[in-house]
Amino acid sequence: MTETLFRADAYLQHCEATVTGLNEHGVVLNRTVFYPRGGGQPGDRGVLETRDGRRVVITDTLKSDQGDPLHVPHPDTPPLSVGEQVKATLDWEQRYRHMRMHTCLHLLCSLVDAGVTGGAVGRDRGRLDFDLPDATLDKTTLSEALNGLIARDVPVLARWISAQTLADQPELVRTMSVQPPVDQGDVRLIDIAGVDLQPCGGTHVARTGEIGTVRVSKIEKKSRHNRRVVVHFID
Repeated sequence: MTETLFRADAYLQHCEATVTGLNEHGVVLNRTVFYPRGGGQPGDRGVLETRDGRRVVITDTLKSDQGDPLHVPHPDTPPLSVGEQVKATLDWEQRYRHMRMHTCLHLLCSLVDAGVTGGAVGRDRGRLDFDLPDATLDKTTLSEALNGLIARDVPVLARWISAQTLADQPELVRTMSVQPPVDQGDVRLIDIAGVDLQPCGGTHVARTGEIGTVRVSKIEKKSRHNRRVVVHFID
């Protein structure tokens, strides 16, 4: 199994690694800072650089059939071999924007008393879909509340509980159709102090103040029981 360094420290931007697997879709490393696409968050991009100076541009990161991060190379980059040593470096600007938006969506989730039916994290915007049959949300009110939580600059912490503990506390899971990822029998919780607590495998900022100013740009009805809330960065 790949050691997923981003789970312990989302701020790591590079690491030394060894190529442990290759297939027609990508590269598997023994350890990585690259987050694989999942939970509404895009996969990371960046570069793998070999000892002899070859640069393999990574355009996406997915999950392999075995669940390991699979680094997808640009088709015009040089090939790698199993056993090669590489330096894996993130496109940090994009990753950090994903971290900021993902954390922002947790804040949004804390403000809407409804189950989450879908969501997506983007570089400049993000969205959550809520199980809400009635038009009870207001863009201005939500924007003010979101920016108020951001300005409080509270810490965002990660901790682990057993899958059984989560099963005993089903109210922690806000997503209605997707179950949180389980890693060797444990589930990772994201705890935004006094604001939100829920299982999540994504990457997040350390304090809400890092998110920056946002605005709720759209609230739309997607179906009879589905309201979509779209959030944009202002800065």
